[in-house]
Amino acid sequence: MAKNTAPNTKRRKALSTDRVLAAAVTLADEGGIDSLSMRKLGQALGVEAMSLYSHVANKDEILDGIVDRVVGEIEIPTGETDWKTAMRQRAISAHEVFLRHPWVITMIESRIKMSPVRTRYFDATIGALRAGGFSIGLAYHAFLTLDSYIYGFTLHEVSWQFEPEERQDVAADLGSQVSPEEYPYIAEIMEFVLSPDSARDEAGYVTEFEFGLNLILDGLEKHLASE
Repeated sequence: MAKNTAPNTKRRKALSTDRVLAAAVTLADEGGIDSLSMRKLGQALGVEAMSLYSHVANKDEILDGIVDRVVGEIEIPTGETDWKTAMRQRAISAHEVFLRHPWVITMIESRIKMSPVRTRYFDATIGALRAGGFSIGLAYHAFLTLDSYIYGFTLHEVSWQFEPEERQDVAADLGSQVSPEEYPYIAEIMEFVLSPDSARDEAGYVTEFEFGLNLILDGLEKHLASE
């Protein structure tokens, strides 16, 4: 009779670099980047932490890898549209990606290893501006201004820890604490936020994000025309 050599326990899914990085992104999404450790990552994958070193050299490699995974989700310019359309699409895509992974905002500029993913992203963005007629100096300032706006707006939005359906209740509560006689302009803003004319869509802040984005793009267009 042949001996049954099948294991008694269910075989684990094979560990790979891709699985390690995917699990690391999930941990960072759930608890922030400070919650990510080799021990917690091993637990999430059902392995000892030491097993991870067969697939990643160290935690720095994991951090670089997860930044790459997130940056890889952003729609980058392809050269098939004009610069203004490309910058709008890139900014909206980056905003949506950063909302899903807000921890990456503080890391995307601080990780000094230039991987192919980030190099391609930055090069395509600058390239779209240069192809649109921007001087290298104006392209640099445009890129810096757009990214500062994307990062700052997203951080503000993430800090406003209320669901869209809760925001009017919060605004009403805040408004009740403000004296219209003493602070007439704050009271006016609160009244506007509570009104249908505030133009908030179901996604919450998309209207406001695109309003500011369009101001920047229109301003860049004027600078470009004057160069």
